Amino acid sequence: MNWRAIRAIIRKDLKVIAQSKAVLIPLIAVPGLLLVLLPTIGGIFLANADPAAESILAFRAEAGLFFDNLPAVIDSKLQAYDNELQRMTYIIFNMFFPAFYLILPTMAANVIAADSFAGEKERKTLEALIYAPLSDRELYLAKILAPWIAGIVIGWVGYLIFATIVTITTFSLMGGAFVLDLTWLLLILWVVPAVAGLGLGAMVLVSSRVSTFQEAYQLGGLIVIPVVLLLFGQLGGILYFSPFIVILIGLLIWLPTIGLIWFGAKTFKRGELIARL
Repeated sequence: MNWRAIRAIIRKDLKVIAQSKAVLIPLIAVPGLLLVLLPTIGGIFLANADPAAESILAFRAEAGLFFDNLPAVIDSKLQAYDNELQRMTYIIFNMFFPAFYLILPTMAANVIAADSFAGEKERKTLEALIYAPLSDRELYLAKILAPWIAGIVIGWVGYLIFATIVTITTFSLMGGAFVLDLTWLLLILWVVPAVAGLGLGAMVLVSSRVSTFQEAYQLGGLIVIPVVLLLFGQLGGILYFSPFIVILIGLLIWLPTIGLIWFGAKTFKRGELIARL
């Protein structure tokens, strides 16, 4: 493996990302909405709400089926709190936000990988890249490592920001940090790399076959659908995040991720890219 050349391409890709508005805008806007704005508004609202307010009691009554069917491990954690407002806060940030959170590394890897080959075509730099002193497999590896690393790092940093904001805004209500547990740890270390890899595996295949960044981004955006289905499963009470469920979800995501990356490495041929120039 020509790791020196691979590292050079990774550095170049990351530098291009930092200078591209088309890439930076969604990388800033989506995390800002999902992990900063929504937690801030929600945390402040919940921390200042009256536990005996009619709206809180009405919400609890309407969501009775959801609360009544929670797994025993989650229900036992809820019993440690004094009122329904605290339990509701715990549920919102620990049950609903994980699905929102997983959109972030998926989207980040998608956006960056969309620029992988399609962006090179638009900038007229693909021909020079094709003649780089790397094998087809080394070139493919170099082009997927940059978005994969970036997606994972963005996911990890995003969680730290999210956890900090939630803890600060709800401290007066919850009395401490409550979004730091085994479920979140497994999401960060096991699922985030998987969803980032799934997004970039699909996107590199797409971006190597289309002509523009926008085409690649639009087609590759379909990979976010499984994450959205997780969110609907949570909202509908069909699926509850727990350590076991998170391990299972990660396994189900890793399988197609490995398959896509393997297929991409096996089928990638720079000669086909030359024919499309």
